[in-house]
Amino acid sequence: MQYPARFRCRNLFKTVLVIVALGFLAGCEKLEFEQAGGESLDWDDLRGQWVLVNYWAEWCKPCLEEIPELNRVNESGEVTVLGVNFDGVRGQELVDLGDTMGIEFTMLAEDPGGDFGWKTPVALPATFVIDPDGELRETRFGPQTEEQLKELTGG
Repeated sequence: MQYPARFRCRNLFKTVLVIVALGFLAGCEKLEFEQAGGESLDWDDLRGQWVLVNYWAEWCKPCLEEIPELNRVNESGEVTVLGVNFDGVRGQELVDLGDTMGIEFTMLAEDPGGDFGWKTPVALPATFVIDPDGELRETRFGPQTEEQLKELTGG
């Protein structure tokens, strides 16, 4: 027995509705990043504020010069600075390295770039500037000053 056309259309409509809903849910995946100490950082918690994702390395002299500037920007409370070790150092070794280098801002345990479609920078230091809407505004290479970063973020 075959259902009348109006029942087939309702089933088709329901199927399409479920597929569309699943598509929206798939696009709403929650982004969390592990911090150097093992805690989770929910990306959605950073919405509404400027975020600087800074790539650094122990051997990078300009990175060393930039760290105090980034610390001051982060301390202002108007901008969140997240550090990513270019060499992939993780765990307690990363925590210890950050302490040695005087890093006071949050360090991420791994590079978040893949989740956002960013390519790993080819020069250091590199700073990805994310606006309050969560969009990549620009990428800066070379050491940045507190003044430059505050001017950029309106701070």
